[in-house]
Amino acid sequence: MKRRAFFKMGSASLVAAGLAPMSSQASAQSCEIGDRHADDWYHLGTGKKHQQPQRRLTRNFEVAVIGGGAAGICAAVAAARKGAKTVLVQDRPVLGGNASSEMRVHLNGVNRLKTGLAERETGIIEEMLLHNRFENAQESFPVWDHVLYDFVVREPNIELMLNTQAIEAIMEDDKISAARCWQLTTEKEIIIRAPLFIDCSGDGLLAASAGAEYRTGREGKAEFNETFAPDEPDGWQMGATLLMSAKDMGRPMPYRPPSYALKYDAENAHKRRKFNAYHEGIWWVEVGSDDDIIADQEINRHKLMGYLHGVWDYIKNSGKFPESENLALDWVGSLPSRRESRRFIGDYIHSERDLTGYKNFSDAVAFGGWGIDEHNPGGIENVALAPTIFHAHFDEVYQIPFRSLYSKNIPNLLFAGRNISQTHIALASSRIMATCALMGQAVGTAAYLCLQKNVMPRQLGQQHINTLQEALLRDDMFIPKRPANDPLDLARKANAIFASSTRSGDAKLLVDGMSRDIDNKVHHWQSESLPAYVQFEWEQPMSISAVEIKCDTNVKRNIMMRKDSKNDELYFNGVPPEMLKSLAIEARIKGQWQTLTSVNDNRCRLVKCQFSKRDITALRIRVSETYGKSNAKLFEVRAYT
Repeated sequence: MKRRAFFKMGSASLVAAGLAPMSSQASAQSCEIGDRHADDWYHLGTGKKHQQPQRRLTRNFEVAVIGGGAAGICAAVAAARKGAKTVLVQDRPVLGGNASSEMRVHLNGVNRLKTGLAERETGIIEEMLLHNRFENAQESFPVWDHVLYDFVVREPNIELMLNTQAIEAIMEDDKISAARCWQLTTEKEIIIRAPLFIDCSGDGLLAASAGAEYRTGREGKAEFNETFAPDEPDGWQMGATLLMSAKDMGRPMPYRPPSYALKYDAENAHKRRKFNAYHEGIWWVEVGSDDDIIADQEINRHKLMGYLHGVWDYIKNSGKFPESENLALDWVGSLPSRRESRRFIGDYIHSERDLTGYKNFSDAVAFGGWGIDEHNPGGIENVALAPTIFHAHFDEVYQIPFRSLYSKNIPNLLFAGRNISQTHIALASSRIMATCALMGQAVGTAAYLCLQKNVMPRQLGQQHINTLQEALLRDDMFIPKRPANDPLDLARKANAIFASSTRSGDAKLLVDGMSRDIDNKVHHWQSESLPAYVQFEWEQPMSISAVEIKCDTNVKRNIMMRKDSKNDELYFNGVPPEMLKSLAIEARIKGQWQTLTSVNDNRCRLVKCQFSKRDITALRIRVSETYGKSNAKLFEVRAYT
């Protein structure tokens, strides 16, 4: 009997029995990895022999998120903050995926459009990056790991399981009823039960074992009318990369390559294989696959370690880089960062024309805008070819539809990250981590709404997409061409909105539904100086207990941590000076002004202020300090009961 069929037929009884062995005959052939009945254990503390270690447990959650990269973190935090009991399962000892200290890839997003400016992601991913700017000014990748750990474990509704891999889906009919997991550090087999699963693991082992449809390789031009696809489909997938960094030791540092080094063929290398800032790593030391890139991982890892040292040997010993004389390897990666493997099939397959044509989707929930950056599928083994081809750059950001973020044939399964329903060419753009993070927040929010409305993801998208989009916009996501229009927002019902001073924009734009300046249109109010205030007036008293403000963090400038600590017009390596630091909320109650609450150390673009419910006729937001600018800029104000 096939293993999937075994779990499908017997999952209910297995879970109910705590996955106990079936019978003495069957147990001899048991594949249950937590079975420890053969242990010959003498416990000196208790004086007991033949005790059986407890290595199996079953846990129940409402949302199970598999994968702790940027997408998985945002999915788990989004679901948990809404109120869902959530587990985040990560197969490594640290969070962050490709951006962790194990791999150290820059957490890129829409870093640069054709305008030359970024269109940075907001929401949970921006909150993470801002948290890092406050807690990790030294820009240390190992400290970044701990910043992410803090960001997750401080959420009361999240249980984090590190060093844990979801290895198999246990099925009931066509749904995943549980994920069978193995925790390396505790030797535990953990059965995670949940009504909804989100696979953000990249490779998607859980989803694949559930029978979710997926594909690998490159589509041919004809299937989706893609200009940049090959003429015929093939199996090639973009390669994984191994990075390194070097340190100036202040004296000559000889280098002798290890036994497994592979000589770099500089003579036949393409001219675009450049060595700019090589001491911070070379992104094109990569190896791909035209078959099963997951099965080939260990073979490719060994190759990559050899190629990395071969390239460093060329830098140190070819005589062409005299400036490397005092450099020594300071850190060398051992875990390749993967770009591509499985792409699961949803109700819609996102493709090149959707990106380049800026297609409007009624179910849009996220955006992208990194250029279509297709790496040479052979990687460094095709050294004569350019390492990557930027097929296209974008004038503006494109939309990502919700229909690409859940499984076509497994009803309770969602995705976020590089494994979503998309073509190889679309992946060449959307695989960037901050874009994946937006998908994560979208599906985490969607999972909560599925629980609340007792529907599966497909039904949520068909019947409640407006609710999902409004929830995302309220939580500081941006959906291109989709202004917010929350009927519960009392600020939109104000009879008058004005400010103490205005340098640019207009106070009335704070309720126009757009939370950033976009498409050459202004959607902000900016004060002339500080202190300043903006005021909302209602003809009839409004019962208000919460005010939510979206301030300026300059989304046209990147704030991700970089190995080169870049600080220029496009990148910033500190806390954005535009961000609001101190403010107070005042209200007119029965004709008298009162201070309801104040914030003195704000660390987010989305500032949430809560207080006891009051019946007010006017609301005043008094801004007094930023992190460096002499005036304040706001993009949105909301008020709720």
